[in-house]
Amino acid sequence: MVSAPPAAAPVVSTGAAALDSGAAQRRRRRKFRASLAAYLLVLPAAGFYIFFVLRPIALSAQYSFYEWNGIGPATWVGFANYVEVFSNPKLTGAIGNAFELIIYFSIIPVGIALVAANMIRAIAASRLAAISRTVLFLPQVIPLVAAGIMWSWQLSTNGLVNQLLGLFGLGGVTRAWLGDFSTALPAVGVIGAWVQVGLCLVLILAGMTKIDPALYEAARIDGAGPIREFFSITLPGVRQEVAVCVTVTVIAALASFDIIYIATQGGPGDSTLVPGLQIFYLAFYQREVGTASAFAIVLMALVLLIVLPLQRILRGKES
Repeated sequence: MVSAPPAAAPVVSTGAAALDSGAAQRRRRRKFRASLAAYLLVLPAAGFYIFFVLRPIALSAQYSFYEWNGIGPATWVGFANYVEVFSNPKLTGAIGNAFELIIYFSIIPVGIALVAANMIRAIAASRLAAISRTVLFLPQVIPLVAAGIMWSWQLSTNGLVNQLLGLFGLGGVTRAWLGDFSTALPAVGVIGAWVQVGLCLVLILAGMTKIDPALYEAARIDGAGPIREFFSITLPGVRQEVAVCVTVTVIAALASFDIIYIATQGGPGDSTLVPGLQIFYLAFYQREVGTASAFAIVLMALVLLIVLPLQRILRGKES
């Protein structure tokens, strides 16, 4: 019996394999060069961020565990500075003032911007819309120091606000608005609200441009009025922009410094003292660098605790 010859082994072209291997290597080299170029472009900004943002945060965290006057030798005190932050009524009062400013710096400007943006959208074809946008955004381009000085004059005893109140027969309620314990913080809040409205307005108007006009036409056909259109179409359509506005303005409230330093310097008493201003006083006037650093870390943690949930809301909406 004659057995069948064995099957021939497949012939592999070594030339084709070498060509495929060379092409793969060239692709890897091109990909590596592209990635390297991208990293090199990012490197200057990353270095700037590390040196001027991350490094100061790390140094502040280190200083927060020491008692140091900024000049002499430092003494390790552990968490004593953090205990001071949460046990000193003056420091906790500053945090409370910052949270109260959220009402004026965030909630009120966002509400005003929503109403104003909806009105401007309704008259978008007229010249009045462009004028309104410019007037309402103008406070954003004015330096905060200049805004603080201007409002300090207007809210003074002989300022424009009191003169207008006297003109309308309300002279009995006039006062030094920034010098009265009961009105100083709300007066500062009004300044902050005036500044923040413009930013919120621009963001919300930008969000309204992506809403399909056909939705409004369909709502009118169904008999919906302006209020129903606002709550059923406009507000859901600008939800992401509102979240951004709230995030930015809450940070501005918690980290406020410029306006308050110019307008009241934390007074009268401690009625307008906020964390940013208190950190400045602790570090440069009282020479308590350790306590100031601990307060700064606490402030950063408070901002993150508020901002991160808002960012999660944004990501959830996008998904």
